[in-house]
Amino acid sequence: MRLLGTLAASAALMALSVSAQAQELKTLGLAVANLQANFFNQIKQSVEAQAQSEGIKVITVDAKGDGPTQVNQIQDLLTQNIDALIYIPAGAAAATVPVKLAKAAGVPVVNVDRNAEGAPGDTFIATDSVASAKAVCDYIVEKAGGSGKMAIIHGQKGTTPEVDRMKGCSETLAANPGVEVVAEQWSNMWSQDEGFQIMQNMLQAHPDISIVFAQADALALGAAQAIKVANPSDKIWLAGFDGDTAALEALKNGVFDVTATQQTQLMGRMAVESAKKLVAGEDVPAEQLLPATLTTTENVDGFIANHP
Repeated sequence: MRLLGTLAASAALMALSVSAQAQELKTLGLAVANLQANFFNQIKQSVEAQAQSEGIKVITVDAKGDGPTQVNQIQDLLTQNIDALIYIPAGAAAATVPVKLAKAAGVPVVNVDRNAEGAPGDTFIATDSVASAKAVCDYIVEKAGGSGKMAIIHGQKGTTPEVDRMKGCSETLAANPGVEVVAEQWSNMWSQDEGFQIMQNMLQAHPDISIVFAQADALALGAAQAIKVANPSDKIWLAGFDGDTAALEALKNGVFDVTATQQTQLMGRMAVESAKKLVAGEDVPAEQLLPATLTTTENVDGFIANHP
């Protein structure tokens, strides 16, 4: 009887050991919206560095901004026995599909920067874009004297950051009736080329624009080029958002006026740690929002030296 008891105890310990091994994060899928964007590249580098330091394998795929491509990529990731998925949706239209596929396969999902409306990930890590965009718009409106004609260059329509950044800036507009929005346009890829073309068209239609909120630094850099070409007689206050590395250098040199620097390195590390907890069956908050820092020529040097 004693032998049977010992064997039973040993079997139980072995079962617990196997169960513990099954709950360990060994292979991580990372689906990125578009690695041409510095912001996503920073998150990718942070995720991979953190995972490497912990002996976790990362399989990274880049959708290059295309939603259907990303769906196919994630279907492929799920055949490679990933234990968890870090997911940055490439667009709003098909964003729910990969989450549903992963959950059907029993794979936990960590959404970063963008969530999937109607099918959110197990946790969502992002900047508090509403509060940060309000701070950015407050800054440029104040610099413009509280009034003027404003243009808004949106990011990709319907994505979480596009929607939230507009919410934040709308709070500024509601408090400053002297500001009139005379032009708005959405971009498809949040790119510098789009920023240039959109701003050029806006200035042709509204040469008296004095305030511009571009919802990403790449858009702001493109807009700055268009403003330089147009050579307006009066100052145009120009804001971006993200704290991209190249944009921070441009901000230092006076190419544009203000941005919100996001904590991309921290977001990547948090994504890996959240994936580990989810795989282990631990509780993780449904939403983990981080502050961004209003960044001007006065404090930009610190972020150039050490990006958060």
